[in-house]
Amino acid sequence: MATKDHIETYLQEVAEIAKKIDRAAINKTIEILRDLREKKGRLFIIGVGGSAANASHAANDFRRIANIETYTPMDNIAELTARVNDEGWESVFVGSLKHSQLGSNDAVFVLSVGGGNAEKNISKNIVHALDYAKEVGARVLGIVSRDGGHTAKMADACILVPVVNAENVTAHAEVWQAAIWHAIVFHPKLKVTSGKWESVQKPALT
Repeated sequence: MATKDHIETYLQEVAEIAKKIDRAAINKTIEILRDLREKKGRLFIIGVGGSAANASHAANDFRRIANIETYTPMDNIAELTARVNDEGWESVFVGSLKHSQLGSNDAVFVLSVGGGNAEKNISKNIVHALDYAKEVGARVLGIVSRDGGHTAKMADACILVPVVNAENVTAHAEVWQAAIWHAIVFHPKLKVTSGKWESVQKPALT
């Protein structure tokens, strides 16, 4: 496929996803997060690969813009790698959540392409984290793609990024994680602090 054709196809797929994405799931997520904040609960965001980088960015936005106490294990590389070394990759998130004393007032937010699948041995660290979250009564949220995997099965609210091209599942899943969480934190029900550029007044016209 020519470069021009690839870009045109990709952007058309982005537009198609925008039309298909489940607004009700996004709104339900917003309501759960608003309730979480009102009850002074904490939000823990987990993800691997590109979604791990997104988790770090999202944690900043939920803290700074929505004023929700938010953490991600991805931001402490020393602890993360120590846990991998001492306890194993599959339990890395569970260990972190246990030491943070995850409880029923808290929530775990999964950013993932497939949502985890124990049977296929994919992202079992996410699977174990969600099982633990449910065990202690924490709420589960997610932005995932494909069939949603274990996240979709366990979540109180799960936003599914539709698959419009099997060749671009990861690319769309990870970019739409960012699009959706930004839509959430800037929603009037959650936004407490404006972004820097939004707070800068436009120069007066002369």
